[in-house]
Amino acid sequence: MSDFSLHRGSAPLLVSLPHNGIELPPAIAATFTPAALRVADTDWHMAHLYGFALELGASVLVPRWSRYVVDLNRAPDGAALYPGRVETTLCPTETFAGVAIYQPGAAPDKFVVAQRRARYWQPYHDALRDELARLRARFPRVLLWDGHSIRGRVPRLFDGELPELNLGSADGLSCDPQVQRAIDHVLAAQHGYSYVINGRFKGGYITRHYGQPQLGVHALQMELAQRTYMDEDSFAWDGARATRLQSLLRTLLQAGLAAVT
Repeated sequence: MSDFSLHRGSAPLLVSLPHNGIELPPAIAATFTPAALRVADTDWHMAHLYGFALELGASVLVPRWSRYVVDLNRAPDGAALYPGRVETTLCPTETFAGVAIYQPGAAPDKFVVAQRRARYWQPYHDALRDELARLRARFPRVLLWDGHSIRGRVPRLFDGELPELNLGSADGLSCDPQVQRAIDHVLAAQHGYSYVINGRFKGGYITRHYGQPQLGVHALQMELAQRTYMDEDSFAWDGARATRLQSLLRTLLQAGLAAVT
């Protein structure tokens, strides 16, 4: 079984969902604490939520493994995304709540981290790079949409309650202003959700590394507060909330597509 699934689409749009995975390799799971086995910090149901993207002709890349195995949205050298702030590492050792992921003495050392980077991190990024190259061979400009979600309250990571929609473009560096404006316009025109642009979440490694507008790749990260489509305590999908949110997400992706074509 593959480490990820990739649907190759026909439009200049790639939706990456790097924290959707929930599986744990048995040998790694055996080293986890009971709390960690819940993989609570998953970006739950992202592939389901963005299922409509296939109708737009999007390519969709979805990993199999949990971010607790390796974080696909972190730099391979472990460089911090937000220096000075608490954040998880390439191979996290604590949950968002600060609870130990590993049993005493079982946390990965630098050699294990290097092995996981090669075994689990690299294949996803090879697929991401190759799919962007395939799309760029067909289209002069491509939109990379990195989809994420998180609990609305995570005191260890940010103060108060997170806005429902958090758009990141690395402070405008990962896409052309035209693309940013198209998405901003949709967000400003809707009144159902609170939102912020380049707030607490400005875009992770994927957005910052692959977003190269000068080369035709325009990248944006959307971090959703999970209350918009699910129950944050039970992790259960909420169909009514999700359907409402999907309508807006569809409009956002359509606006982004129009801006790059």
